Order: sequence, then structure tokens, then C-alpha cells
Amino acid sequence: MKKAVFNWSGGKDSALALQKVLEEKEFEVIALLTTMREETSKSSMHEIPLQILERQAESIGIPLYAVTSSTMLKNYEEKMAEAVQHFKEQGVIHFIFGDIFLSDVKAYRESKLQPLGIAVVEPLWEKTSQEVIEDFLSSGIKSKIIVTQADILDETFIGKDLDADLINSFPKNIDVCGENGEYHTLSYAGGLFKKEIKFSISETIKTSFDFTLDTGEKKIFQYWQAELTIQK
Repeated sequence: MKKAVFNWSGGKDSALALQKVLEEKEFEVIALLTTMREETSKSSMHEIPLQILERQAESIGIPLYAVTSSTMLKNYEEKMAEAVQHFKEQGVIHFIFGDIFLSDVKAYRESKLQPLGIAVVEPLWEKTSQEVIEDFLSSGIKSKIIVTQADILDETFIGKDLDADLINSFPKNIDVCGENGEYHTLSYAGGLFKKEIKFSISETIKTSFDFTLDTGEKKIFQYWQAELTIQK
């Protein structure tokens, strides 16, 4: 099998894509690479604490490799280049991701990794969100919602398991997989996990982020965020 690194978010799409890769046996996944914020020791997108990510990796049986960068990701590319060099020395030339259809995200990954001699692999690419969510529901993987975009899904969705009933309760105008950032999840049991990752939600907080759009317009996005605590 070809050696590969899987870029791990801790959420449902990552878990589904990784399970697919492990079942197909084309790649030997030697590490789960996760980007962390150095100020918080939490993952960059899902805000999952390092301890929980380590517990996920232990349950799956693949070591975690954390790339730590500043909150504003100013040194992200430098840190990723260091990680690439680390894994190329081990014979890795494939990085695997769990993207579905965001072509700009895939193009960005390729533009940064291909010059470094790394091929981007996307097991879920070009499937529809409906196909992916159906695959997830039949995978056996259990995931809870831990982040929502506040103007789309309110705080009552935080902590709920992603199942068919919950998905059917979503507003009709959102992507069922949350591919546009409507929600993020934490996968904790079933499927590829050998042991359940036990955690609790200590509180739900509201956060705000300023983004500058391509037009130059500045927009504020607000999110409901679960504060997660690992349990023994």
C-alpha cells in the first residue's frame, strides 16, 4: 500500500472519508494530521481540544500529528511545509482530505502541496451532499454537532447526535453536510472507532468572526460553539 497522511478534523466527513480509505486498502495511513491553534490547544476549525483528538486517534489506532500555528494562521503555510518535509522523509507523497465539493478549497490545497511533491487525495470528492450524508448514516459512525452558524442553526442543535431525524429538521436552504460552514461535528463512536470517546459539553458560547469578502465587503459571522471536556 502507498503511504499517506490523513488530514483529520475530528468531524463526520473526516471520519467517513478515513473509514472509506481504510476499507479500500489502497493507502497505508501512517498519521492523522490536525492543525491546532497554539493559544488554545484546540483544532483550527472545530475547536476540539487536543486531548479529545488524541483520544480519537488512539481509538482509531493511527497516531496523531499536530501542526500548531497562531490563531490568525499567519505561520500556517510554514508549519505545513515543515510537516510535509517530516512525512516525505518517511516516504509519504499523498495527503488525504475529506472535502466534498468546494473547488476553491481543493485548488488551494493542490496549489500549496503539489509544489512540495505531495498529491492531494479526496475520497468523497464530487459526491453530492445527499449521497455523503446517506453514506454517513449507514456507516455506523456517531457524531454530535458542536458548532453551528448562529443565524442558520440555533444553540438547541449543539450537542445533538447527527441522525436522520435531526437532518430532516434542518432548514431547507442549508447544505445537509454543512459543507458551507453551517455546522461542524465531533465523531466519537461506531464505525472505525474501536472505543467510544467520552466527552461532555460544559457550556455553549457565542463567538463572532470578521471576514472580508472578495468584493472587499466586511461581514460578521456568529457561531454557537460547544465548550468540550474529555471524560475518563
